[in-house]
Amino acid sequence: MVDGVLAVAAVVVGYLIGTVPNAVLVTRLATRGRVDIRATGSGNPGGFNTIRSVGKVWGAVVILLDGGKAVLAALLGWLIAGDAGAYLGATAAIAGHVAPVWTGFRGGGKGVATAGGAILAVFPAFFPVELVVLLVAALLLRKAEPAMLVGMTAWVVGAVVWTLAGWGDGWGPGAGPGLIAASVVGAGLVVARFRIAA
Repeated sequence: MVDGVLAVAAVVVGYLIGTVPNAVLVTRLATRGRVDIRATGSGNPGGFNTIRSVGKVWGAVVILLDGGKAVLAALLGWLIAGDAGAYLGATAAIAGHVAPVWTGFRGGGKGVATAGGAILAVFPAFFPVELVVLLVAALLLRKAEPAMLVGMTAWVVGAVVWTLAGWGDGWGPGAGPGLIAASVVGAGLVVARFRIAA
């Protein structure tokens, strides 16, 4: 059982990493301060708005950095509090991304790329499945929110199936109750952020 203080430390570290506003920083760098991504396009400080507003390359950079936040948070969480810390850190990074304390818990990104990083870090065997599900859903549904709902549902269902089947998940901490809890909370954060933004 993980120590409570260490668990809290993993959450705090993960959350703070998640609050780093990559889209804002990258957009300022790319445009030499001429564009504020929060006041451009959809106003969402995320990779896809950066693609539309600044360009594909810079948008891809933001997506990679936002996903990398969750990977880093999971790794540091694991170093702090073991497997439970990895789940806590990755999930807290999503929370930090969608509700950063620095902006009054508002104005964060929608969390899709950060959720992808969390899946890659703690549920790596499912990561390619998640990518395919999101791609197919996006192509068929042609709208971001329903495609995201399909993807987040797939994440939770995948965690439950992997746990019940006892399958391995590559380098992650292993399928189990922690994985299910992390998927439910992580997916819930993304869904809630989309609903608030709607």
